[in-house]
Amino acid sequence: MLFSEILGQEHIKNHLTKSADYGRIPHAQLFVGPEGSGTLPVAIAYAQYILCGNTNGNNIEGNEACNLKFKNLSHPDLHFVFPVAKTDKVKSHPVSSHFMEEWRQLIEKQPYGNLFDWYRILGIDNKQAQIGVDEAHDIVKALALKSYEGGYKVMLIWMAEKMNNSAANKLLKLIEEPPNKTIFILITEDEEQIINTIRSRCQVLHFPPLAEEVIKAALIKNYQIPEVDAVKIAHQANGNYNKACDIVYSDSEDTQFEEWFVFWIRSAFKAKGNKSAIHDLISWSETIAKTGRETQKQFLHFCLDFFRQALLLNYKADDLVFMEPKTSFKLEKFAPFVHGNNIMDISNELQDAIYHIERNGNSKIILTDLSIKLTRLLHKK
Repeated sequence: MLFSEILGQEHIKNHLTKSADYGRIPHAQLFVGPEGSGTLPVAIAYAQYILCGNTNGNNIEGNEACNLKFKNLSHPDLHFVFPVAKTDKVKSHPVSSHFMEEWRQLIEKQPYGNLFDWYRILGIDNKQAQIGVDEAHDIVKALALKSYEGGYKVMLIWMAEKMNNSAANKLLKLIEEPPNKTIFILITEDEEQIINTIRSRCQVLHFPPLAEEVIKAALIKNYQIPEVDAVKIAHQANGNYNKACDIVYSDSEDTQFEEWFVFWIRSAFKAKGNKSAIHDLISWSETIAKTGRETQKQFLHFCLDFFRQALLLNYKADDLVFMEPKTSFKLEKFAPFVHGNNIMDISNELQDAIYHIERNGNSKIILTDLSIKLTRLLHKK
C-alpha cells in the first residue's frame, strides 16, 4: 500500500513519514478514526515505509523486493490481527492466521471497508466476532521470534475495540515493554471501548473524516463518473469513502435500512390509539430479528443518523444535512416531530437497544420494546 494511493490525510502522512525518517517511531500507536477515513490503509502504508526502509515521504524509494511483498501483503515481519469467529471453515479456536486469504481479499477489494463488510466475507453475519485470548497467545508467540529480515516487526491490530478483557490483559505487558524493534499499531473506530491501561500506553493519532473534495476527486478518478454525480455522492457520504463506494455500486445497505425505517416510523405514528398498528410493529420486529446481529446494529446506527439529520433540518442547519431519502419519505415533513424535547430520549433508547443486541439479548423483545417506546416519544410535544 503506497502513501500516494491513500486519500487525503496529508498532515498525518507527513507526520508519520517524518517521524520515521528521524528514527522516532513509537513502539505502540493507536489510530482512531471513523469508518471510511483511511486508518487501515495508512497503517499498512506506514508499516511498509518502516519495514522496507523507504525514505523522503514516499513508498517506492526503498527495497524493491520488500515493496513487492507488501503488494501481496506477504511480508513475513508484518503481522495482522482482526476480529474472528467460528465458521464452517474453522469450527474451534478461530484466530486471524486461519483467515488470511479472506483478509487479503478485503484489503484488495475494500481497503476502506468496515466490520460489516468483513463479516460478509467471512459469512458470520449472525455472530459477534472478537479478538480473544487464543489470538493473544498467537501474538506473544509471533513476537517472541526474531524478525525475518533483521529489522522491525509490526503487529497491526484492526478493530482493537473488539479485543476482550482476557486478551487485553494478556497483551498489556507486551504492549508496555515490547521486544526490541517491535511496533504495535492498533486501529479503532471507538477509542472509548479500549481499556484505559492499553490506551494510556499508546501514542494516539486521530483521523478526521475525509473532505468532500477528496472523495469527489477519488470517485471521478477511480469510477470515471460525471463530476455532478461525484459531488452529490461525496456529500451523501459524509466523509466516509467506503459509503461513497457503496453508493456508486448501489451496494449500500442503506436502501434496505431506509425501507425498514420508513415502515417503522409510519407504523409508530399510526399506533397511537390504533391497536392494529401494534401488530405491524410486532411483525416489523420479527422481520428485523431474523437478520444477523451485525445487521441489526448497523440498522439502529442508521436510525440514529436519520433522527439526527431530521433534528438538524428542524433547527434550520441545512448545510449539515447530507441524507437524501430514496423513497417517497420526505425528511422535511418528518423533521418537526424530532426536537429538543424527545431527541435525547430517542437517542438513549436506540443506544440501549444496540447495547443489548451486542450482548446477545433477544432481538425480537428488544426491538418490540423499542418500537412501543418510539410511539410515545414521536408524539411528545
